[in-house]
Amino acid sequence: MFTLFKKKSEKEQLQKKYRALMEESYKLSHTNRKASDDKQAEAQETLNRIEQLQE
Repeated sequence: MFTLFKKKSEKEQLQKKYRALMEESYKLSHTNRKASDDKQAEAQETLNRIEQLQE
């Protein structure tokens, strides 16, 4: 019950954002390659921030 009000850590938020960006990038890859590449680059930046937090 107490986890209902628990705030997610920055790492958890970034991981969720990374997964969403990768999924969107995959969907865009079928129709618009440039937009897919942009989402992939944004996802990579997010992954870099996650790795920085782990250090």
